[in-house]
Amino acid sequence: RGCTPRRATVFIDGEAGTTGLQVRERLEKHPEIKIMSLDSDKRKDEDARREALQTADAAVLCLPDDAAVAAVALAEGSDTVIVDASTAHRVAEGWQYGFPEMSSEQAEAIAKSKRIANPGCYPTGFIGLVRPLVDAGLLPTTAGVVVHAISGYSGGGKGLIKTYEEEDHEPWGAYGFALKHKHLAEMAKWTGLNEEPIFCPAVGDFKQGMVVSVPLRFSQLRDGTRAAEVH
Repeated sequence: RGCTPRRATVFIDGEAGTTGLQVRERLEKHPEIKIMSLDSDKRKDEDARREALQTADAAVLCLPDDAAVAAVALAEGSDTVIVDASTAHRVAEGWQYGFPEMSSEQAEAIAKSKRIANPGCYPTGFIGLVRPLVDAGLLPTTAGVVVHAISGYSGGGKGLIKTYEEEDHEPWGAYGFALKHKHLAEMAKWTGLNEEPIFCPAVGDFKQGMVVSVPLRFSQLRDGTRAAEVH
């Protein structure tokens, strides 16, 4: 008889939030994963969280940025693999960016790492479009790039979900006019662009999904580039 492999224990820090609930829903269906949960009265207990973070095989942080940084400190000294869903570590030294398709080496780098930053939603689309062009030498790293994107409202958390599902609301809304969106740093770093893109995000009246567009002129690309090379 073959031996049944040990199920990996995963702790979701922040499992009661919007992101945490979705992560749990997916992971609890996996036959090789066992979810470690704290009782509701212990979820904000630092000692209970420290023990969970240090004894789990892996932990997924579904927390605001500052709380995610604090959670990593609680796990210090353990062998736990940390996956952080916040923006806190996406451009931090010592962390791997959790986008395995980003380059031919990235999947292996992620597999070997114990500190993995989950990519942002908008950056996943943007990097997936732009990084291959930069790597192929078709788009110079000095290019000034604009990205337009619209997402479903669930990404805005409980407050925005309530607005779109229970209150009167506009069917579409743009934001980020100050050009200080929290995703800009990872958009620049992981594409290799010298400057952050001009990012024009918006929210639409649909729960989930996203469209990301990066318009480019041939004058922005390497001299002599043909459409077939871009596709």
